[in-house]
Parts: sequence; C-alpha cells; structure tokens
Amino acid sequence: MKILVTGGLGFIGSHTVVELQNEGYEVVIIDDCSNSSEDVLDGIVAITGKKPLFEKLDLKEKDKVVDFFKRHHDIEGVIHFAASKAVGESVEKPLLYYENNIGTLVYILNELSKKAQANFIFSSSCTVYGQADELPITENAPVKTAESPYGNTKQMGEEIIADTCKVTTGLQAISLRYFNPMGAHPSVEIGELPKGVPQNLVPFITQTGIGLRKELSVFGDDYPTPDGTCIRDYIHVVDLAKAHVVALQRLLNRANESNYEVYNLGTGKGSSVLEVINSFEKVSGNKLNYKIVDRRQGDVISAYADTTKANNILGWKAKSTLDEAMKSAWDWEQKIRN
Repeated sequence: MKILVTGGLGFIGSHTVVELQNEGYEVVIIDDCSNSSEDVLDGIVAITGKKPLFEKLDLKEKDKVVDFFKRHHDIEGVIHFAASKAVGESVEKPLLYYENNIGTLVYILNELSKKAQANFIFSSSCTVYGQADELPITENAPVKTAESPYGNTKQMGEEIIADTCKVTTGLQAISLRYFNPMGAHPSVEIGELPKGVPQNLVPFITQTGIGLRKELSVFGDDYPTPDGTCIRDYIHVVDLAKAHVVALQRLLNRANESNYEVYNLGTGKGSSVLEVINSFEKVSGNKLNYKIVDRRQGDVISAYADTTKANNILGWKAKSTLDEAMKSAWDWEQKIRN
C-alpha cells in the first residue's frame, strides 16, 4: 500500500516515514529540502533497512503536483507535513507563508478530489487554540484569532479540508493538532536539525548545552504559573509519529464517524520552561547557561492537551516521559556535533 508523505525528510515527517515502513507501508516522500536534507534518507535506511522513494519537488509548482499524481495514481493516502513553520518569519513574510502553506494544500486536495477514494492526514497545531479559556485543552475549545500568519495557515488549512470533505464523498481526512514535539529516534539516526537559529525551545537548549549557542533566553518569569515561566505540553516525536500511523489505519479501515475528524496529540501534562531546563540538566549532567529576559510578544501563558479523544478513539497514548524525550534530544545533539 503506497502512502505519500510530503515534507518527509523533516523532523516529524522522517520519524513518521520510519513508523510507516516498520508497519509495512510503501512510502513515497516529497520534499523540497528547504529546511531538511537528503542525508536524512540514510538515517531512515539505517533504521528500517529500506529506502523510501524520494522526489525532490516544490509543491508550489502546480503542474508538477498534477504530474506527480498522474505518475503515482496508486497512492492510497497522503500525510501532509510540508509547510513553512517559523512564527516570527511568518509575521515578516506573510505572503510567503500563505503561498507555501495554503497554495500547496489546495493543489494536493485538488488531485485527491479526483479519486474515487482518498485518505488525507493534515499536520495541524495547537496554535489554533491561542490562549485557551480552559485547561487542559479539548478539541471542542474555540479556535481563537491567530497570533501569526503561520497560525492562521493552520486554521485556514483545517477549514479548507473540512469544506472539501463536505462536497467530496470519497475523501476522508483527519487533522492532528500537535502540541510541542521534541526528541529524536532512539537509534540516534534521525532527529531535529533546524537550519539556522532554532525556533523551538529544546534544540536551542541542546545547542546551548553543546556550546553552539552562548546562552538561552527565557522569555519572562512573571507569568501566573507555579515558577513564573510559560507552560507547554512536550511530546516525544516517536510517540507523535506513531499517532499518524494509527490515524491512517483508521482512515483506511473506513472507521471514521464522519469523513473529517480532529484530534489533539500531546501528553496531557504541561511542563514549564524551567522544568524543561531542569530536565536537560538532569539527563546531561551539565548546567545550562540561561538568563531571564523580557516576555516575548504573542506567547500564550499555558497550553497542554486533553488527549482523551485520541486515547479512546484512536487507541493511542503518548508513552515517553519528558526526561526520556530530552535524553534522546541530547544524544542526537552530541552525535551530530561529534
């Protein structure tokens, strides 16, 4: 059974390719390598013993998308990761984000709509909730006005998929709203490798720990939380990848109650920035050089998931602890720098 993974050389995409191949799926990867590297294929092969088919392709080029689906008419499912994801950059370059994140989604859905049956999984985000009114956050929480064009592309993406499913009987789709992915594969063959300055907390911590960054800035310690720093739900990337496989199986088995569903993916537990730093210091044995600075505009105070729906309907649950995820991230950082 052939599954297309767009952005399959990226952080979450590559781990999902591994889990798909471990379950016996034939995987085709599309990636333009704008924030990834073809070297990731070597890591996937080292773990699974099998090389996925790879096409370097820019999904913004509609003609190439049409041609791809003509050549791969037997694709039975698409997991769509490919997107620009830097919040700050999206504020500075909104049109780039709308073109890359929305235009490409439309082109893919256009091709899937031509099929008698098609299955689609969308890489969404907890950013759609903003600062939620209640914690933990359920899938029924209101979607707030986005704080950035990036967040807006996730909201709009979900709306586009829902609208398409309403009028396309053969299309089934699931949006997975991630909380904060971190870590690396236990083999240390693949992991998070951001180009340039990391946008996420954990790779900035590990890069500071290894000496690549001078110090970590903690944005504010005066929030209404137990230690004054922001709280997020950090989930091991392998747990996250496994959720995509069970979501795909639900679609392929035609088990959906409706042809469009939404699930939160997190651990259900919030950890503060200082708790994440403490976790790093514990698993690495190193003190981290950090300083408290002013709050950062747009940061929500606290966000962590209610995962009851995914637990009960998908039969999925995050298994790794914060320390286990941090240990894998640190092992990966040491490997790539050495």
